[in-house]
Amino acid sequence: MNNKKLFVGSLPWAVDDAGLAQIFAQAGTVVSAQVVKDRETGRSRGFGFVEMSTEEEANNAVSNLNGTDLEGRKIVVNIARPREDR
Repeated sequence: MNNKKLFVGSLPWAVDDAGLAQIFAQAGTVVSAQVVKDRETGRSRGFGFVEMSTEEEANNAVSNLNGTDLEGRKIVVNIARPREDR
C-alpha cells in the first residue's frame, strides 16, 4: 500500500498551498500540497493534504511535524486514510 499522502489539520487560516509545501519540504520531497477551501467563500477550511515522494519521507513528516506550532496553532499530521465508498 502506498502511504505517502498525509492529512494536515489545525492549519492557520493564512496558510496556502505554497506555504503548506514549504513547511513539509523540510521532511523531504513534496509531490503536492493542497489546502482544502470552502466552495462558497474560497477560504481555507483549516486542513489540507500533502503527498510526499516516498513512504519514508511521509513517516518522517508525521514524526517531525505532528504537534508542532505553526503561527500559534498546533498542527495535526497523520497518514491520510482513503475515503470510504459512500
